[in-house]
Amino acid sequence: MKFSKFGQKFTQPTGISQLMDDLGDALKSDQPVNMLGGGNPAKIDAVNELFLETYKALGVDNDADVPNSSAIISMANYSNPQGDAGFIDALVGFFNRHYDWNLTADNIALTNGSQNAFFYLFNLFGGAFTDEQNESVDKSILLPLTPEYIGYSDVHVEGQHFAAVLPHIDEVTHDGEEGFFKYRVDFDALENLPALKEGRIGAICCSRPTNPTGNVLTDEEMAHLAEIAKKYDVPLIIDNAYGMPFPNIIYSDVTLNWDDNTILCFSLSKIGLPGVRTGIIVADAKVIEAVSAMNAVVNLAPTRFGAAIATPLVENDRIKQLSDNEIKPFYQQQAKTAVTLLKKELGDYPLVIHKPEGAIFFWLWFKGLPISTLDLYERLKEKGTLIVPSEYFFPGVDISDYQHAHECIRMSIAADKDTLTKGIAVIGEVVRELYDEAQSK
Repeated sequence: MKFSKFGQKFTQPTGISQLMDDLGDALKSDQPVNMLGGGNPAKIDAVNELFLETYKALGVDNDADVPNSSAIISMANYSNPQGDAGFIDALVGFFNRHYDWNLTADNIALTNGSQNAFFYLFNLFGGAFTDEQNESVDKSILLPLTPEYIGYSDVHVEGQHFAAVLPHIDEVTHDGEEGFFKYRVDFDALENLPALKEGRIGAICCSRPTNPTGNVLTDEEMAHLAEIAKKYDVPLIIDNAYGMPFPNIIYSDVTLNWDDNTILCFSLSKIGLPGVRTGIIVADAKVIEAVSAMNAVVNLAPTRFGAAIATPLVENDRIKQLSDNEIKPFYQQQAKTAVTLLKKELGDYPLVIHKPEGAIFFWLWFKGLPISTLDLYERLKEKGTLIVPSEYFFPGVDISDYQHAHECIRMSIAADKDTLTKGIAVIGEVVRELYDEAQSK
């Protein structure tokens, strides 16, 4: 059976497909696995209780007396391709209430998860274009700071269309301790990128906080990126899957801005609802119109279950209260625990931790690691511990001569304390052995 070029692209091995396959295999395994590799959010009691309470209020578990039949009826019907109108209206009210953006319903579309959103956006703004002379031009998505999210790499329908800039690496302290570093945007390299100057960039995109590193771009960096995007007449796409205002897993004192040249992407996944696959795009009406048309072709309409759960929480601001008072403090404490465990296991070895500024991951840099982190991944998997190797997080960059890209791993801190402790102990054991063996040769 032969597949088209489109089919061949999506059936070949990719970083995201390997990650999801390994996570699925781990869940089915009869052996204990320290799950430090995936993007599942933590199971937080207060979060789960609120979702259960909201779900019950929809009346889906009581056929005799349905207190909110309109919500059930809505889920029994398709929405229009833009998404559930009631949820969109609630989001318009929420964003205007908290940020004064003057949005209307024309500025918001829903998708089946943010991965779905980026499939649409990257194919809208990256790939083959026709210029004013009716000649074909390939345009790329510019990632101003790599490493970046593993799930971006393979979403283009044909080929990969990325340009990326490697970071400045600053060694910093965290809570008064040494042994940390932070990535910063190299604006000199960015603004001198030939693809940008030659009109071969279709959009600029960054995640904030960054997946995989937990880095948070400063307000100054974001303002500079917005200025560059406007100068070259391309949109600035910001992935807020872990950021403000929900789930607000972001510890820096920063602001969130929007204008008609900015595309903001949000998700219900990291507030604790990854299975409902609900993404949110806030953008200029022309972009929303295009996304809605793509929804119609690919999905008919976005799922409505997540919208039904989230609508009352957005209307009464409980989603923001949950994020500020439960979700963010939980991950701040997880980050402190992870730092303590890592320092205990590898304090005398060349481990440097990216400064924890947000998201649900740690980015660990093993300076001078004797093997690649692809090999380290396999060794850790054999010992029942899943992480993600750094090589997958550099789309748009040739990393063959960039040693740093072969020395880092992404580790989730969303697991319970017992799993986190056991997983970090395995990482410590394997990494210590590697350094000790190399030292003894």
